Amino acid sequence: MSIGIKDCKAGISFIEDGELYLCLFNQQNKQGRLSGKYLVKRKNMRTGAITEISYNPTAKVEPAYIDKKPYNFSYSSGDDFIFMDPETYDTIEIPAQRLEWEKNFLAEGSELTVNINVFNGEILDIVLPDKVELEITEAEAAVKGNTATSAQKNATLETGLEIKVPLCIESGERVIVSTIDGKYAGRAK
Repeated sequence: MSIGIKDCKAGISFIEDGELYLCLFNQQNKQGRLSGKYLVKRKNMRTGAITEISYNPTAKVEPAYIDKKPYNFSYSSGDDFIFMDPETYDTIEIPAQRLEWEKNFLAEGSELTVNINVFNGEILDIVLPDKVELEITEAEAAVKGNTATSAQKNATLETGLEIKVPLCIESGERVIVSTIDGKYAGRAK
């Protein structure tokens, strides 16, 4: 069942020329009395490339149905990250090179729940929660007298990610970190 390009709204996944896309933006460009074209900003869900393309108003695309399923992070075997389905206990492995950013937030033993996007059995990506709790394994000593507004120091998380934290944070403390930009978001409770 095809959908008209005018009904392809932001957030809809579709297939075109064998490629899988996510619509990021769709706007009709009217010119005079003509019916106009639709300018669609789309993201290739396999490569991450973002392109803009114009379509005739009569164009149709094939919708793609993406399964989003929660999985718990289990452990890393070095080359792969292993996730477990909390209902069936089935595991899936995702190569570490596909999770370059995400691995900064996947700590062993955390049982972090992520959503894994799957299309026809093909794993597309994982979606992390907006914020995660991690432990500081190493923190610089606070420099005496360095009390300017919002003074910060370097710290290393249990995953190896280096972040800036307030001077009062010490090694061994648990902090909340944003998975969007990798910045300190607060102390864990």
